[in-house]
This record gives sequence, C-alpha cells and structure tokens, in this order.
Amino acid sequence: MRAHPGTLRMIARLLLQNTIFVVGMGALLFVSAGTLHWPSAWVLLATSALLGPLCGWWLYRIDPALLAERLRPVLQRDQPAADKMFMTVFVVAMLAWLVAMGLDGRIQSSEMPVAFQILGLGLFLASTLFTMWVFRENSFAAPVVKLQTERAQHVISTGPYAYVRHPMYSGMVLFFTGVPLLLGSWWGLAMIPLFIALFAIRIPIEERTLREGLPGYADYAARVRYRLVPGVW
Repeated sequence: MRAHPGTLRMIARLLLQNTIFVVGMGALLFVSAGTLHWPSAWVLLATSALLGPLCGWWLYRIDPALLAERLRPVLQRDQPAADKMFMTVFVVAMLAWLVAMGLDGRIQSSEMPVAFQILGLGLFLASTLFTMWVFRENSFAAPVVKLQTERAQHVISTGPYAYVRHPMYSGMVLFFTGVPLLLGSWWGLAMIPLFIALFAIRIPIEERTLREGLPGYADYAARVRYRLVPGVW
C-alpha cells in the first residue's frame, strides 16, 4: 500500500525540522566552544537526532493532527501579538543559552562531576517522556497561543493536567535543567531562572486567551490551582 502524499510530506517536514534543529544546535555549541572535542555535546546531539524522528513517528501514529500542528511555524497569523513577541524573545534566549554553554566550554570555567552529567542525560530523557505524556493527553498542545475552534478544542483535565495547568512548561524546565548538566555547564544552569521567568510571562497571555474563548476553562483553572509545580506555583 502506497503512503498518502500528505503523510509523506508530513514525515519529510518532521525529518527536515529535526535535522535543522540538531545541526543548528551543534553549530552553535561547537563554534562557540571552539572545538569538536566535546563528548557530552555529541551525546546530546545523537540523542536528539534519534529521539526527534522516533517521537514524531509515535505522535503521527496516535495523533497526526497534533503532529501537523506542532510542525507549524512559531509565528502564525491567528496568534496574539503578545505571544508573537514572546516567541521571538524565547528563540533569542534559547540561542543565547546554547552559545553561553559553548563559551563556558571554551574557557573551561565549569567543572562538573560525571554523576551530574549522567543525571542531566536522565533529566533530558525524562523531559521527553513527560512531553510525550502531555501530547497523549492534549491533542491541542500547539506551539503557539491560539484557540483551535476548527478542531473543536475543549478543556483537558486528565493526565498531568489534573495536577498543573501548564505541564508542557514543566517538562521544558526539565529540559533546560538536564541539557546544561549533561554538557557540564554551570553557565547554562544559571540561565534557568530566565526561562522560568519567560514562562511566567507567557502563562497569563495563554490563560487570558483560554478564559475568554474556551468554555469551561475558568472552572478548570479554579479546580487546578497550580500552574507549573504542584504545591508550589
């Protein structure tokens, strides 16, 4: 049986985007570090190159509509202006984060135990598994803030959403913690508060959109008090 052309285009786009992400990340890390001799960076890149297509194929099998949504650009026409500004700042911050970790490696200012680096790899993998859990529960987990009325979007309150309202960001905190640990960069770890602050800025943008346009979201927010970490915030 021949694959549908739309399927082939989606898979090709997935592979292309993952390749661009891995190559771009590697270029920023290695150029700023001034060397290719960085074993933990190669581990990060190899793991990312493997997980991207595998997770994408898994998502295609269980929810192709969500995969199509995740592959769309981070700046979209029906996206609030505030979220467009956020995404621009977020991308710049992430690029700066990668360069900072490379520069940290260049001047060798960080000394991190191997056990911490192994922990970092574990957190990186955990962030991937956690994000897959989010995707399994929420078919509307788009990369941008918007209402998906064409897909009959509704409130999700199961899985991780039973504990926090924005579990995707919780998983991203694991990612932004695990990667610098794996790379042995205290500079990268020091930038975690920046990303948490950015998430704290975006959450009100997202919640305002959902409260105004998604029936039942206000009641859900009243039931689930915490945004990122149960019992904390």
